[in-house]
Amino acid sequence: MAIFELDLPTDVVAHSLADATQLAEKLADDVSQALRFAIETDGVASLVVSGGRSPIPFFEALSRRDLDWSRVQVSLADERWVPVGHADSNEGLVRRHLMVGEAAKASFFGLYRPASTVEAAARQAAQGLAELKQPIDVLVLGMGDDGHTASLFPGNATLGQALDPACPETCMPMLAPAVPHQRITLTYPVLASAHLQCLSIQGMAKLDALEQALGAPALERPIKAFLHSPLEIYWCP
Repeated sequence: MAIFELDLPTDVVAHSLADATQLAEKLADDVSQALRFAIETDGVASLVVSGGRSPIPFFEALSRRDLDWSRVQVSLADERWVPVGHADSNEGLVRRHLMVGEAAKASFFGLYRPASTVEAAARQAAQGLAELKQPIDVLVLGMGDDGHTASLFPGNATLGQALDPACPETCMPMLAPAVPHQRITLTYPVLASAHLQCLSIQGMAKLDALEQALGAPALERPIKAFLHSPLEIYWCP
């Protein structure tokens, strides 16, 4: 099975790349082009990315692109509720692999807050995003084998609220099935506001998960909520 064999909505663009290196370079080219356009149009561009290990080649490729990085704002689709110095911190990952060289001039809006509870941390994170340019210019998502994206995990009691297009919250706490369990995620209306929405996935297991999501409700496979224009999918074996 290849990505073009999936019964994707006709308004979703699919890019099939030969390997992870080509995927990272193609995604970096397209993201940097969109950021450059936003800078030229509005004077500033906002980029929201996901964490984990798989985006590292993309982060490193993007950091090498010729941009006025001082006019780029970077934030996260979700964050593990751990300090920035923790090995599982998405912010730490982005700072090590994306915000290097010229890209270190970008502004960063983190989600972690050392509050007494993850609920309080989510509220504080939302306040900290007040100066992030919205609607977001570019969003780069990943997807788990269970169909989650950002930290919108199936089975959470508040998932329906977080996926509601009318949700008034910017950030919400979520529980992940893996350690560290406590997460903070941007909600669907914030994520889905992005002018360019990219989903980066690798391997046949992710294609299987995407195929399952196409036939499932968003509460069971949250990525389903994003499977429409202006989404562009980047996949390699």
